[in-house]
Amino acid sequence: MPGAERTAQHDRQPSPVLVVRADGCGSRTGPRTERDDMRILVAYATRHGATAGIAERIAAVLTETGRPAEARPVEDVTNVEGYNAVILGGAAYMLHWLKPAVKFARRHRAALAGRPVWLFSSGPLGTDLVDKDGQDVLQSTRPKEFDELTELLHPRGEQVFFGAYDPEAEPVGLGERLVRHMPAAQDALPAGDFRDWDAIEAWARGIAESLGTHGRQPE
Repeated sequence: MPGAERTAQHDRQPSPVLVVRADGCGSRTGPRTERDDMRILVAYATRHGATAGIAERIAAVLTETGRPAEARPVEDVTNVEGYNAVILGGAAYMLHWLKPAVKFARRHRAALAGRPVWLFSSGPLGTDLVDKDGQDVLQSTRPKEFDELTELLHPRGEQVFFGAYDPEAEPVGLGERLVRHMPAAQDALPAGDFRDWDAIEAWARGIAESLGTHGRQPE
C-alpha cells in the first residue's frame, strides 16, 4: 500500500496523513500506515435520535482507535463501494427493525456481502436484564429481520443495545400515535435514556480489534 513500503534511504520518513474524524474535522498524525487507507461506514435508521447517538458514538470510538469512521443515516447513503467495512444499525419496535435499515441491507446486499459487516439494534427500555420469562432481554428483543439478514449478509457480529424513550417527543408513525391514546401501553414503556455507553464503546473497540489493519479495499 502507498506509504507502507520501506525505501533504501533510511533517513526518508513517510509523510504524515490526515485522519478525518466523525465530526468532519481532521488532524495530522504520524507516518502513514495501512489503517490510514481504511474507511468505515456506520449507517443507521432512527426515529427520535437515540439510535443516531449510538451510531455516532461507535464511529467516534473507531476513529479514536485509528480507523476513520463516519455515521450517516441510511437515507443519505447511495452506495458503500467507498468503504472497507460497514456497521448497520436501526431502532427496533415490537421486535421489528425499522424498514429503512432493512431496505438498505437488501438494496446493497451484494456490496455488503463482500465486506466485513456488523449489525446492531436499539430498543429495549428499562434496567431489567431478564424479562418476565427469565430470558436475557438483549436476546429476546433481537429483531426478527436479523435471521434473514444473517443469511443475506453473513455479518461478523450483531448486538442489541438498550434504547431511550421520551414520552414528550412528537410521535412518529401510526403505532406511536396509537400508544399515546393507550394509558396501559404508556405505563409499560419506561421513560428515560437507558443506553449503556460502556457496552456500546466496548463493542466498537471489539470491531476495531477484529478489523486490525486489514479490510476490503474501497472500490
